[in-house]
Amino acid sequence: MTVAREHQIHIESTPYYHCVSRCVRRAFLCGKDQYSGKCYEHRRQWIVDKVKQLNSVFAIDICAYAVMSNHYHLVLHVNELNASAWSMDEVIDRWCVLFGGHLLVKRYKQGESLSDVERNVVSDIVELWRSRLSDISWFMRCLNESIARQANQEDHCKGRFWEGRFKSQALLDETALLTCMVYVDLNPIRAGICKTPELSEYTSIRERLLAYKHATDKHIDTQPSKTNDSDSHPSLLPFIGASAQQNMSLLGIAFDEKEYFELIDWTGRQVRDDKPGAIPENILSILDRLQANEDEWVNMVNHFGRRFYRVVGPIDLLRKITGKFNRNWFKGLFQCERLYQEKLNSLK
Repeated sequence: MTVAREHQIHIESTPYYHCVSRCVRRAFLCGKDQYSGKCYEHRRQWIVDKVKQLNSVFAIDICAYAVMSNHYHLVLHVNELNASAWSMDEVIDRWCVLFGGHLLVKRYKQGESLSDVERNVVSDIVELWRSRLSDISWFMRCLNESIARQANQEDHCKGRFWEGRFKSQALLDETALLTCMVYVDLNPIRAGICKTPELSEYTSIRERLLAYKHATDKHIDTQPSKTNDSDSHPSLLPFIGASAQQNMSLLGIAFDEKEYFELIDWTGRQVRDDKPGAIPENILSILDRLQANEDEWVNMVNHFGRRFYRVVGPIDLLRKITGKFNRNWFKGLFQCERLYQEKLNSLK
């Protein structure tokens, strides 16, 4: 049964969510369609460009993304604190990048004299826009509607382009977040599209790796770089390291970026049968901090989309928040128990 989005997204419980949208028609969203012979590869860039634009407008950060042949993945972070700090003019400017605005708001921006009642109306409108600019549903709506219109225009057809409402999963802690991010970043490798993360185009891991290489090369190379640093990966929520977690002024993922790359590399080797490997000691440290069961890590990453439903996190936390999501229980409790087995054992 369809569940209202307000019962699937609860920002007080977690600001992190995994969202997936899938194309409804047999014709591919991206890539080459085997049935028609047409190539839709250029549509991947449509999605990446639109995500970057929305990221610059909304108070929503991008943790990870992957654009596949008939669907895409996003791991999002809702930054309500950032939205609350915007001035009225900034909210208006951001909203009007995407929408036409309101007559009264336009008069306010032009400096016209407004009555007290009109000013109150403008204030109410701006507050409504502020809430929408930190709303995942509005973010996904702006993304999907734009891509659907472009695709329908290119295909010379009308009708539904997406399978339905986007799927969302709440990620309750660092383990759920990192598991989901690795799952998303390794999607092209599991699908056999590419052999290494740095070759997986239209993914966040490739974007992070290229930016990391550029930053490293700048330290080594004595010649000034012609690449603009602001173009590195402005849309991605940065890794700030575990030691920076206590600094409330820093916004980011509380793990080291290089450790994440090593985790991606090791997990990718396990997922692929032709690249067997053993867990390096430095990878054990990050899994220990996540309190995740190493034996289950690869299985969970490989089947994250199928094994978990609307919420991912430790069992004790899942049981505490069922009421907030208007649920009595969550699908995937057994899978969460397996992933968090070490944590459960330590609590006994």
